[in-house]
Amino acid sequence: MTGPQVIQLLDQTIDWYRTLGIQQQAATEPSDWLILYDNRQTANQVIGLAFEIARANAELLAKQPGPTGAGDGAVSSQMLNELQGKFAAQGAMVQAELDSDRRQMAGAGSKQRAELQAKISELQGELDLINARRSLLGTMSTFSGQSDTNGFSASALKAQIDAMAVIMPASASASPAPSNPAASIAPPGSASSTAAALVPPPALTAAGGIAAARLGIWDLAANVVRLSEKAAAIAAIDQSTAALQSTFARIRAPLIEQLKALSARGDTLATQADTADSATLNGVRNQLDALSTQFKQTSALLIPLSKEGVLLNQYRRNIGNWHDAIENQYRDALKALGLRLGALAVLLAIVFAAAEVWRRAVLRYVQDSRRRYQFLLLRRIALWCLVVVIVGFAFASELGSLVTFAGLITAGLAVAMQSVLVSIVGYFFLIGKYGIRVGDRVQIGEVTGEVIDIGLVRLHLMELGGHGLLGPTGRVVAFANSIVFQVSSGLFKQIHGVNFTWREIVLNLPAGIDYAAAKEKLISAVTHALKGLPRRNRAADHGNPKSHGVEFRRRRAATSAVEFLGSGVEARIRYPVHLQNAAEIDERVSQAVFDATTGLSADSMAARPTQPTDSR
Repeated sequence: MTGPQVIQLLDQTIDWYRTLGIQQQAATEPSDWLILYDNRQTANQVIGLAFEIARANAELLAKQPGPTGAGDGAVSSQMLNELQGKFAAQGAMVQAELDSDRRQMAGAGSKQRAELQAKISELQGELDLINARRSLLGTMSTFSGQSDTNGFSASALKAQIDAMAVIMPASASASPAPSNPAASIAPPGSASSTAAALVPPPALTAAGGIAAARLGIWDLAANVVRLSEKAAAIAAIDQSTAALQSTFARIRAPLIEQLKALSARGDTLATQADTADSATLNGVRNQLDALSTQFKQTSALLIPLSKEGVLLNQYRRNIGNWHDAIENQYRDALKALGLRLGALAVLLAIVFAAAEVWRRAVLRYVQDSRRRYQFLLLRRIALWCLVVVIVGFAFASELGSLVTFAGLITAGLAVAMQSVLVSIVGYFFLIGKYGIRVGDRVQIGEVTGEVIDIGLVRLHLMELGGHGLLGPTGRVVAFANSIVFQVSSGLFKQIHGVNFTWREIVLNLPAGIDYAAAKEKLISAVTHALKGLPRRNRAADHGNPKSHGVEFRRRRAATSAVEFLGSGVEARIRYPVHLQNAAEIDERVSQAVFDATTGLSADSMAARPTQPTDSR
């Protein structure tokens, strides 16, 4: 591999190694932590072998001859090395000759000494020149070794490999010692040994299992989504591992072919050596040595690459087992969610079926419309309260949380909707046994009207007004049902069965007439006028047997009272009037009183009807 290919391989391996963080986040079960621990050990060995492969490849690049220049005057590293060797040999020869002349100069005569002195001086200058050229070549070799045609030299590649190894754990960037990956144990203090400390204690896992048994629908649905995302993350990690495994396999394939070719070449040379002479054997020996060197270099890369294949296969098996376990958990969680939803649907169906049976029974067996409405309203309230309770228990994780949540909601509603809640409670008082019905005439404060609607929060009255005769004013008045709890306003209504009131006619009788005869005649006329009304206007509601209603109806006959004044006598005739036919009754009674007073003195008698008094 070239320098960029080595760096790319390390980058891919480091990115794959960082997926251990995703696995640690996804590990929530004890079995997950065991698989994570095994994967961390395997990943440490894989990353260590990757750095071993990179360093071995950098050594091979350092031993290969450097590239030649590309026409720009650049000098190759090989040429510089050759020149350095040549100058080193020349320098050694000059140094040897210089030493020999210096030894001869010790025993030479004066004339010969002068010649040797000149020769030594010349050799010293030649040696200095050779050393200067060697120094220049060394400097040029340093600069030329900074980069090759691919942008990397062996020294630069090693430096970058060491820099990348700094960011990795010590156990990960180091070469793995054991040959059996499955039986390897990471050294203390490494990332693998710390994984065991991350395993949750059994007490916590047991508590988690107990809590899982009390999950509600909401938590079950969240668990299903979490397991789905977890399975997707593990599948992505398996794809990343498969991509890294494919990269190592692609690098290993040409090495295997190269070893096959070297083995075949070695067999050929061994066969050739059997029939070769002594001169040829020396050449064969040199070729065999070269083949042995190439075989060792190739093996230095192939062995860790083969280990990488074994480790990644084991890693993928662990990932596959983890993914299968998550899939089983996902199916179990989905099944539990389906069962819980099915149970909720069945309970709701039973509740709604019972509510429908209740409704049919009320419509069939309860004939009174008021009582029927009360039963149907109670059915609706009970139905929805039960539905809310069932749904709340189904979605809640624990009963305590549900009760706390319901308490907070109830307290908030009680404060925010105080008036509404009081009105709802007042509604049940209004529709009670002695409550009001649609059509009843009631008085609330200064307003008198007929009830036209009774809602859960408000009631509506058709206002009645007018002098003497109460008739519709065309306005509808709304009151909150909480009016029943207000003492200042008060709510007045007719007693059931006594749907009438009293009227009075005041007559000024002159002095000197027969008061007893006049009184009897007036009472007889009014009584006769009342007897002539239809039965429905005279009869009371016989469905109310209460004593106060019977007593009230017993006193419904017309009465008369006489009061003596200074100028004569004032007679008050009191008679009952049905509220629905008040105008008709007043007209008939007035006509009867007028006819009865015809025989009396018209100049001394004047009749004036008064405002009706309430039956209360």
